[in-house]
Amino acid sequence: MGGTKLVKDCGWFVTGTDTGVGKTYVTALLLAALRQTGADAVPMKPVQTGCARRNGGLVAPDLETALAAAGLKPAPREKRWMCPARFRTPCSPHLAAAREGGRIRVRDLVAAYRHLAARHASVVVEGAGGVMVPLNTHETMLDLMRALRLPVILVARAGLGTINHTLLSLAALRAAEIPLAGVVLNTTQRGESASLVTSNRATIERLGKVKVLAVLPWRAAPDVASMQKDALFTRMAENFRHAEKSGRSRAVRSRRRDAAFQDCRAWNKHRAPQTPAECSCRR
Repeated sequence: MGGTKLVKDCGWFVTGTDTGVGKTYVTALLLAALRQTGADAVPMKPVQTGCARRNGGLVAPDLETALAAAGLKPAPREKRWMCPARFRTPCSPHLAAAREGGRIRVRDLVAAYRHLAARHASVVVEGAGGVMVPLNTHETMLDLMRALRLPVILVARAGLGTINHTLLSLAALRAAEIPLAGVVLNTTQRGESASLVTSNRATIERLGKVKVLAVLPWRAAPDVASMQKDALFTRMAENFRHAEKSGRSRAVRSRRRDAAFQDCRAWNKHRAPQTPAECSCRR
């Protein structure tokens, strides 16, 4: 990660098993739930591709959805921090940046996050695409997650094919020692088999050793306002609060391991471990 320092946890990171699984919808729901309880929570979409040009600038659609759900109208400078890397080309971030002559660096995205975290109690960060989406020639979305150390909420499809994608994503997150809050299964197709979704949930929880925080029903036009009226919204918000506590405790342990790892490397430059997992320190 080029020496990017870890930052304190102050919110969540919403990622997905793929693009189009419902990350934006879940981010908007979580943000609305937090704001409803009186929490000073704001959204962040570090990288957005497929932006529309409007009034001489690029509009990030996912960020606009989250802001609308929360009823927020941030100042222009703060809005730039909420989405510091914007591109028109609808493709992977690294390719969009290359085609448009831009540059994405984890340290720049972390700096924007720091500005928001210093001013607000919680920041709900939404990633782009899946866990391993490249940001440039050597950094991926996983590197950003590791730098921020926020508890991660993994959004996955509820139906056919989700087990493999979800378990692989969970494995990647755990290999990088990312704190995990839980999984949200989102029904992306009408008429999905209820028994299949129930089985998928049980299998993911058992094999993935993870809590499924919610199973969202299929909606032709996902609407946060109507969702807030459902009993599911209340249960989902409660699950997020429990996930926050467990996720933060894991984040603290992860930071302690990283600190011990850095100390180990400082004391023994020639024979030091190359990754935190190889470090024998247990402070």
